[in-house]
Amino acid sequence: MTCQMVYHNGNCLNTKRPFARSCKLCIESCPHQAISNYRELDPKSCTECGVCMAVCPSGGFVDHSIDKFYQYLQEAEEIVLNCPKAVPGGFEIPCLGMLDRDSWMTLMLLAKEKSATISTGSCADCPDRQACAISVEAFNGVHADWPTHPVIHIKVRPDQGSHEGHEATINKAPRPGIQKDSSLGWRQKSREKIEEWLPSLTADETYHIPKSRQWMIETFGASTEEKIPFQAISIADSCTSCGVCAAICPQGALQKREEMNSDSNGEDDLTKEDKITSLRLIFEPMKCVQCHRCMETCRSQALTFNYQPLSHRLITGKILVHEGSPKYCTRCGKRIFDNGDLCLVCATSGPEGGGFFTR
Repeated sequence: MTCQMVYHNGNCLNTKRPFARSCKLCIESCPHQAISNYRELDPKSCTECGVCMAVCPSGGFVDHSIDKFYQYLQEAEEIVLNCPKAVPGGFEIPCLGMLDRDSWMTLMLLAKEKSATISTGSCADCPDRQACAISVEAFNGVHADWPTHPVIHIKVRPDQGSHEGHEATINKAPRPGIQKDSSLGWRQKSREKIEEWLPSLTADETYHIPKSRQWMIETFGASTEEKIPFQAISIADSCTSCGVCAAICPQGALQKREEMNSDSNGEDDLTKEDKITSLRLIFEPMKCVQCHRCMETCRSQALTFNYQPLSHRLITGKILVHEGSPKYCTRCGKRIFDNGDLCLVCATSGPEGGGFFTR
């Protein structure tokens, strides 16, 4: 199965919301330095291992045939995956490196109902072993947080060039991913053919929630009260209710709800900040891609992330994580964004407005 990586500019965190430190996970994780600072792929260096897709928090890099992969997972009676260096099985993936945490959890959830097996070659001799190691680290993280998860069988098979073990193919069923639907119209067939030749034509596809997250939530299903480990945010009492974390979130996973002072006594000169009496922070776990930008910008260091057992209802819902009142300078009345009692101007001036430093 031929795979080609496509960069969706609209999905990249750096495009969604400007930030002082741009995300470079795809560039830093590529084992072949095939991605430029402009997110351009060098076709001569890229091995299509998929690690750029696995480490990208928001679906910036995606295998253009990833939809067929998910279709196979859902429709196959027995899930059998193999990398290019292993004996062919049910569906060939470019490398284990394409599987992120959500993909691993999708496989685990499916493994409750049907067998799931991954066949690999010798990763130690593979040029994509660094990509595989990143994916294995993600698997180990899920396993540590969810030790009772359904079993996924991972088998190391001889290379395809070896005669030993060729009889051990697990599933000889045709690959749904490469079958063509004869009922499709000629326009759709032409589009699919062009996309196979020039996958960059689909690079304008955008979606707010990464596909691996969408599929994991869909596989989890709303009909069960089961809980799975999911990273959620916690806010400490040191929070100053400044709301900067919600403003910086590129996914809109954190939202602020402000209540205004209705008793303004007709004073038209009151600013919006003067009228704010309370602030609520609403967290939507499904939208959060754990970029942790909110943590980096929090001056009071009140935000932390940890894995908690959440139900489908909580993961797809809205959670009130903080409710407090904004702080104002006790001297001039201006809004402040730290745990002090004075704004920066008042804190650096004396009682009479002069500076603290005198000759």
